Amino acid sequence: QVHLVEAGGGLVQPGESLKLSCEASVSIFGIYVMGWYRQAAGKQRELVARITTGGTSHYADAVKGRFTISRDNAKNTVYLQINSLKPEDTAVYYCNADYTGSGPDYWGQGTQVTVSS
Repeated sequence: QVHLVEAGGGLVQPGESLKLSCEASVSIFGIYVMGWYRQAAGKQRELVARITTGGTSHYADAVKGRFTISRDNAKNTVYLQINSLKPEDTAVYYCNADYTGSGPDYWGQGTQVTVSS
C-alpha cells in the first residue's frame, strides 16, 4: 500500500504561482510513473503531467509551458510547479503512482487550487 499526501494548494489570483508537492509513504525510486491529475467541479478527472523514473515528462496541452513536474527520489516527493495560473486551472489536484506504466495504482486525497480575483 502506498499513501500519497499532497500539499501546497490554495487560493491565488490569476497570474500567480503555486508549487504542489506529493510525498509518498514508500520509496518512489521503483515507481515507473508519478503523475498529477486534476478534476474541476462537474468535470472528469484529467491528466495534467507525468514523469518517469528516467525523468521523461509529459504534459497536457492546456498546461504546457506553465506547469513543470519534477521528482526527488531521495525525498520520495513529486512536485508540480504551476505558473501563470488561470481561473480555468481551478480544480482539485491529485497525485498518483503508477508502478508499471499501465495506469495509476494509487491516488492521494487531493489538494484544492482555486484561482480567482
